[in-house]
Amino acid sequence: MSEFWLISAPGDKENLQALERMNMVTSKSNLSHNTKFAIPDFKVGTLDSLVGLSDELGKLDTFAESLIKRMAQSVVEVMEDAKGKVRENLLANGVDLTSFVTHFEWDMAKYPAKQPLASVVDTLAKQLAQIETDLKSRTAAYNALKVTLENLEKKSQGNLFTRTLSDIVSKEDFVLDSEYLVTLLVIVPKQDYAQWQKTYESLSDMVVPRSTKLIAEDKDGGLFTVTLFRKVIDDFKSKARANKFMVREFFYDEKEIKREREEMTRLLSDKKQQYGPLLRWLKVNFSEAFIAWVHIKALRVFVESVLRYGLPVNFQAVLLQPHKKSSTKRLREVLNSVFRHLDEVAAASLLDASVEIPGLQLSNQDYFPYVYFHIDLSLLD
Repeated sequence: MSEFWLISAPGDKENLQALERMNMVTSKSNLSHNTKFAIPDFKVGTLDSLVGLSDELGKLDTFAESLIKRMAQSVVEVMEDAKGKVRENLLANGVDLTSFVTHFEWDMAKYPAKQPLASVVDTLAKQLAQIETDLKSRTAAYNALKVTLENLEKKSQGNLFTRTLSDIVSKEDFVLDSEYLVTLLVIVPKQDYAQWQKTYESLSDMVVPRSTKLIAEDKDGGLFTVTLFRKVIDDFKSKARANKFMVREFFYDEKEIKREREEMTRLLSDKKQQYGPLLRWLKVNFSEAFIAWVHIKALRVFVESVLRYGLPVNFQAVLLQPHKKSSTKRLREVLNSVFRHLDEVAAASLLDASVEIPGLQLSNQDYFPYVYFHIDLSLLD
């Protein structure tokens, strides 16, 4: 499963023994794979400041998760013709996300543990905010180009009544620059081809004999040319309509057709040029955002553990990876049983309405006697 539970318990002898019991039971029952989750010793500051950071980290956690989901979706959208290879492009520090989480090490160079906690949180918040800003601007430019290109491509699709004709007709299909003659385009149902050939010359006066030619077809009908004198255009259109032959309004403008074709070529070229740099940026910054997210999870465990278990700082964090979805209920029961003795402390704290217990996570009206956070990588599928 691509789901992890990040928990902590006090680091005293009794609770370390409880952790050992948890490892033994979960291993024997094949419920989860458990590993220690190393978190540095940070400068704690005041408990009041920790309560404020707890709230801030909760919001930052939600924001980071939303951001990486949006970035993953952007990778999917950019790799429209290679969606099967999306997962191999969603990496963290060059490794798959599960490996990064299970082998997590705090990045001391990027987020120095000697700095005040508030400064570390501020660094993470600014980093993610900048990534989001860049994501919006980069994807907006690419998506605008993509939409324009899609709109042009749509014009070349559809039936003969609606699609563009610039890629179908040629200069040779028309009588051009004539003061008296004009070439019209007529859509004829397939079942009426023979009728068209028999009657088009007599639909109106002054139709040029043998001037019709089939230049395109779709599943419903064909596009025919016909040349006639300009002064009978309205009469011809009326008679054609009465016979279920529809004149398609079209004016052959060589410059406009050339412009459309050049615009399509330019947009395809621009999309190709932007694809590589955008995908590279998404890969690099998805990695950065994901790494920041896991660091935020680590910070939350630290802050909530101090608030829950008190000073001096002494707790052990453990990462659990449930083996299968059907075993999570049983795994939860094991954890609640092993750490039941912590419940008395949490419950006593709840009696004081003026004290908020940030580490007390609520889920389905239940609370856990240990600090608990959830990392769900399936959200990125």
